Amino acid sequence: MESKYSLKKRKSYISCMQEGSGSTVTRHLPLKVTEKSLEQLFSSIDDYLGTNYRPGGASSHGFDCSGFVFYIYKQNFRMLLPRTSGELALLGSMVPKKQLRPGDLVFFSSNGSRIDHVGIFIGENRFAHAATGGIMINQLQERYYNFHYACAARLITTE
Repeated sequence: MESKYSLKKRKSYISCMQEGSGSTVTRHLPLKVTEKSLEQLFSSIDDYLGTNYRPGGASSHGFDCSGFVFYIYKQNFRMLLPRTSGELALLGSMVPKKQLRPGDLVFFSSNGSRIDHVGIFIGENRFAHAATGGIMINQLQERYYNFHYACAARLITTE
């Protein structure tokens, strides 16, 4: 099923920090990553499970949902992502729910009109995100998340 969010103008590139310098370079999305870096992504997520929720937070002292995605993707892939879930939803290529791969971003809308939550799909219908209870893992088919699911986007790929 086509998402109404796929009709919005999508951004197919992102700035990434160059290793060993303070400069940035533009890369096309989805960014090609190694299986090892994808495994490191999961390890990073595990490291922050239980970290406190903090409105506007984007550090190990506390995260909001987009701050968590921003921090994890910067730490693992040197990507400089936008800081709101709505802006993140305009990046990369749209992915049907049945074709989700680990590392894809999943987006939710509490009111059906705008994106207001984001998480990182980790496989087996699970996603990691920052909620009021802190960094946690939930199932996409849980009633709340299934009902409020809006769309997904691919920013990285191992293919």
